[in-house]
Amino acid sequence: MAKKGAEEVKSEVLQVVEEAGGDLDCANQLELQTQPQQHPYAFHVSGPRNVPTINWRDLINSTWKDGKYKRTVIACFIQAVYLLELDRQDSRSDETGLAPKWWTPFKYKLVETLIDERDGSIFGAILEWDRAAALADFVLLRPKGAPRAVLVLRGTLLKSPTIRRDIEDDLRFLAWESLKGSVRFSCALKALRSISDKYGSSNVCIAGHSLGAGFALQVGKALAKEGMFVEAHLFNPPSLSLASSLRNMGEKAGVMWKRVRAMLPSRSAGDDGVEEVQSSVTLGSKQWVPHLYVNNSDYICCYYSDNNPVGAEGSGGDNGDKENAKPLETNTNTPCAAKLFVFSKGKQKFMEAHGLEQWWSDDLELQMAVNNSKLISRQLKSLYSAPATTQQSPAKRPAAAM
Repeated sequence: MAKKGAEEVKSEVLQVVEEAGGDLDCANQLELQTQPQQHPYAFHVSGPRNVPTINWRDLINSTWKDGKYKRTVIACFIQAVYLLELDRQDSRSDETGLAPKWWTPFKYKLVETLIDERDGSIFGAILEWDRAAALADFVLLRPKGAPRAVLVLRGTLLKSPTIRRDIEDDLRFLAWESLKGSVRFSCALKALRSISDKYGSSNVCIAGHSLGAGFALQVGKALAKEGMFVEAHLFNPPSLSLASSLRNMGEKAGVMWKRVRAMLPSRSAGDDGVEEVQSSVTLGSKQWVPHLYVNNSDYICCYYSDNNPVGAEGSGGDNGDKENAKPLETNTNTPCAAKLFVFSKGKQKFMEAHGLEQWWSDDLELQMAVNNSKLISRQLKSLYSAPATTQQSPAKRPAAAM
């Protein structure tokens, strides 16, 4: 017994020495690596570097006016949603969780999580400006450009607890280019409408990555049809689907048919006796212009950068100051457009090109343009025009009131 007691004392002494600065043994090293602060997804390990801290100076010159800062922060918010679900799967508490560190440095707080009722997974979250945390650093007012609330949506997680439902929605988009049939769509739309009604659409932002960007685009567009425009930031949004491929084949067939008709004898317009009337949906002087961030090496999102950039603003470099450029004014001659930020780094592996971490890296160089590529126009054109609903003969039109 005495021998055993001496060994225990010796072990305790060695432990104290090690904690005081001695070499850690293998067991302690393993324990250190498993602690949350040493996790590869911990904010201080894989998060952005050299990010300005919000302070009283933002009352004079807001950091949120810097497009690079805004992009970095919103990407961090999306990463937090991924980690909220991983924290849930690994049973980490609020104190040991990884996610909070990805929003607290920017003076935001979590107010609601969006739950997929099919498997109980967290696929989104609502973050709001944390006034109490800001006041602690003498930031009396919310900086100009900082959203009052942000709805953030994650993409696919390749882990067994949630992969089934994630892949199910991936396949839904791949087949139909629409996510409206998913429970996540209705849940996200309800949440976005709620915070827009509460704070005003101009004080709200929606953001997502990969599958989450697909949801954010379609949810934001649905709200825009109601005349409520929210700022949207979409990272690596999906651009490839079977429906779009079939539609492209149909368009090519339509072009060929028009060429054939052009070679046939023409008929006078009066022979048709029918004129298609198309009405325009007026949305005031505004135009919903989402921000799309794509990597040319990512085959999931690269098709957004194809064809017809208009109003290009810069041929290289990080045009961060232009990320807050005013959107185009809506008129009948203006095509549907989006602010497209393209990252080209040569040949990259898919996981690197599709990853979220690239969007807060210090050496990121973007090309920015107001873009109306074929895919963007198809995604947004339903906002500004309605399908033909009436057909009338010119002779039977009602006379205009005198």
